[in-house]
Amino acid sequence: MKNEEIAARFGEIAAMLDILGEDTFRVLSYQRAARQLEDLTEDVEGLVRQGRLNQVPGIGPALAEKITEYVTTGRITYHDELRAKFPPGVLDLLKVRGLGPKKVKVLWQQLGITDLDTLKSAAEKHLLSRVKGFGEKTEENLLRAIAAVKEGEARSFLVDAARIVDGIVERMQASKTVERIDAAGSFRRMRETVGDIDILAVAKDRSAAGTAFEHLPDVVEVLASGETKVVVRMAYHDYEGAPRTIQVDLRILDPDAWGAGLQYFTGSKDHNIRLRTMAERRGLKMNEYGMFRDEKRVAGDTEESMYSALDLAWIPPEMREDQGEVDLAATGRLPTLVELADIRGDLHVHTNATDGSEPLEAMVEAARRRGYAFVGISDHSVSATVARGLTAEHALERRDRVRELNRSLKGFTVLLGTECDIVEAGEMDYPDEVLKELDYVIASVHSRFTLPQKEQTARVVAAVQNPHVDVLGHPTTRQIGWRGPIQLDLDDVFKACAKAGTAIEVDADPRRMDLSAAQARAAKNAGCTIAVDTDSHASGNLAWMRFGVGTARRAWLTPDDVLNTWPLEKMQAFWR
Repeated sequence: MKNEEIAARFGEIAAMLDILGEDTFRVLSYQRAARQLEDLTEDVEGLVRQGRLNQVPGIGPALAEKITEYVTTGRITYHDELRAKFPPGVLDLLKVRGLGPKKVKVLWQQLGITDLDTLKSAAEKHLLSRVKGFGEKTEENLLRAIAAVKEGEARSFLVDAARIVDGIVERMQASKTVERIDAAGSFRRMRETVGDIDILAVAKDRSAAGTAFEHLPDVVEVLASGETKVVVRMAYHDYEGAPRTIQVDLRILDPDAWGAGLQYFTGSKDHNIRLRTMAERRGLKMNEYGMFRDEKRVAGDTEESMYSALDLAWIPPEMREDQGEVDLAATGRLPTLVELADIRGDLHVHTNATDGSEPLEAMVEAARRRGYAFVGISDHSVSATVARGLTAEHALERRDRVRELNRSLKGFTVLLGTECDIVEAGEMDYPDEVLKELDYVIASVHSRFTLPQKEQTARVVAAVQNPHVDVLGHPTTRQIGWRGPIQLDLDDVFKACAKAGTAIEVDADPRRMDLSAAQARAAKNAGCTIAVDTDSHASGNLAWMRFGVGTARRAWLTPDDVLNTWPLEKMQAFWR
């Protein structure tokens, strides 16, 4: 947690220095240090105690001093001094897509805009157009971006909800006050963001369970406390290090109503309405306590019993959105969804050769420990200057290193690929004679985000038609709460990928989740093969596969639909 907190403060220092017009080198040094800390798999507190901060790349004596100060005092004096130079809400403006430090400085100093609300008001009153570089179209875009930020602030990333849920379940089980415990709601359905968290439990002593829940670490407020329901607000730092809070509800159920409660509180609302309508037509009453005929409970101890009472097969939580899944369950045609255990490898993995934080060998070993059969190393191509992209020569130089690794590993294969930028009108950042020497190629958009739909679509279609391109990476480039999607005709892109035999990615980075579940389902229906990857920049990021698989399940994907569930030989044949 300290790693994330210090990284967040270093990120803020970089932003404040940039707004103040300080030396670019100082700004970049704090940005690099923030990335290193975010990706660091060791606890920075341990490094401070052991005097090993100097082993972290990019952390010199001055930065090490600030890290030590935070670990020992919980604050960074320099950060506080810079903060004092700004109105409280100015840094929130940086969350708005399209606003960098220089534009924030202009808005603050020329128009007196100091937070999201004053920015929204100024855009609505068309005051921004008075400033050079801001026009009417810019105001429209900013209003949409502000709305996205505000929506994002009200919800938590799936990765953060998972960390909170896992912690609650572990601690409540350790308290020995619950006999059974699980999460429900949008988290169980693997929505990409979560509004609040629903925890269900069975307990012999409900009072003891409620008390244990109220006294969990990070509970900052008890909003309600009763025999069957306790509501608290918990504090946490999100995966980017920002302080947040979230509401968590604990509901204590009777054992006989466990399945009914789990089904009811998992949702979705539309799915449950459909089931209740079916129950009513059968003369049944369905609620969180069970399935009843008159006063007699005929189902409720398990979820399976609730569905069976309606002559339905049990429906996986990720499918419960009333999008046809009930009809499939009624006719025995539910797909066998992909599971985490089906994944044989991860194809989108970065190392410290570009913007990752760990060397190739460390990422390979982390993938091997996960039980994978292969891992694909896909560092950035040269045009990704922010990510310190590799020249073609340097990319190919790594072949000998990978071959040596493969000779030393038994039952595991390292694939050498690239995440190659799509440049200009769809050309690739490396020439074809370089691409064909690599095991596979991920093509991604990292620039020219604002092209009109027709040009952007033609650019992406041209890239996926390149015979050396194997996967289209994070296709819409969106970043949740920060950057909207590029303008693409996805139908045309899906058709092109299906025809060319180019897989299309579900990127499990918590901020990306790109493709979304709805888009991935449309891609499958268009005949596309899907690659579920993590876009890892540190070994710990490989665990994000859990969320990519969750999205794939929401898209109704089977193992056959997912490229990296296939045996290595079959996957390589698909690329050929």
